[in-house]
Amino acid sequence: MPKKPKIAFYWCSSCGGCEESILDLAEDILAVVEAVDIVFWPVALDVKYKDVAAMGDGEITATLINGAIRIDEHESMARLLRQKSKLLIAHGSCAHLGGVVSLANFSEREDIFTRLYSDVPTVKNPQGLFPKSGTIDSGNYLELPGFNDTVKTLDQVVEVDYYIPGCPPTPELIKEAIMAVLEDRLPERGAVLAESKALCHTCPLKESKPETIRIKKFKRLYEFEWDPSRCFLEQGIVCLGPVTRGGCNARCIGANMPCSGCFGPLDNVTDQGAKAASFLASLIDSTDEEELQRITASIPDPAGLFYRYSLASSMLKGKVAGNKSD
Repeated sequence: MPKKPKIAFYWCSSCGGCEESILDLAEDILAVVEAVDIVFWPVALDVKYKDVAAMGDGEITATLINGAIRIDEHESMARLLRQKSKLLIAHGSCAHLGGVVSLANFSEREDIFTRLYSDVPTVKNPQGLFPKSGTIDSGNYLELPGFNDTVKTLDQVVEVDYYIPGCPPTPELIKEAIMAVLEDRLPERGAVLAESKALCHTCPLKESKPETIRIKKFKRLYEFEWDPSRCFLEQGIVCLGPVTRGGCNARCIGANMPCSGCFGPLDNVTDQGAKAASFLASLIDSTDEEELQRITASIPDPAGLFYRYSLASSMLKGKVAGNKSD
């Protein structure tokens, strides 16, 4: 009986939603387990680091890594799994683009620590203890993972063969990616395993979108009674569907929420945030400088909006002034 292909999963810095997306395969996960041998999945299996290190180079057929690179343990595990895997797949927005966690790049590491371990009103830390890379416990020195200055995407640390986008990816995309590996029908290396067209192409509200949209104010959902049967942009609500890759089954739109961009940029776009800012600017219905300032001010957090999922992968990378990665 031929050996099954070996598959591995690993979790770096993320919310855990991508791990749950594997379970969202529901009964389809039985077909995946039937076809492969899952040799490493720390969140679900008791497999040790030494077991992976003992494997031959390229012994694992494919590894799916989710989460951004935040601490040096993530880097070392990414390098090990790259060495042991024929294919390395970035699983989800954080591994693909940096994700929500890479918004931390707008702040210095020391500022993050001060906020989390000192300034938050509910924190009680009278000794002023901050995370460090080692500690002494019962007379023994324990080495701990170091906290990097910036958040990185997976491909900023190791070579990545393919990307599954989304926060989290849909079960359909995950199953299709795994089956494409097993059936040897993957596209060209470096491809994003999802639609090549924008979300608007499959949006259920696309028929209500007018040919021309002109905006006098960007509105938030709580500010007025909006019509769920009409295009969000046509109502002045920020929706990033025109600049975001499709393939998510329009889950947010179906839940009466505008697209926030988690599937990342289209193939011909270098910087998703810049593209989003340029696109929305083109919809503003004014040439008056004061009015333009008023309209743009109706977007309360442009950086968080435009780079919610893609800051680490953008041209900006993070905070321009004082960023230690510059």
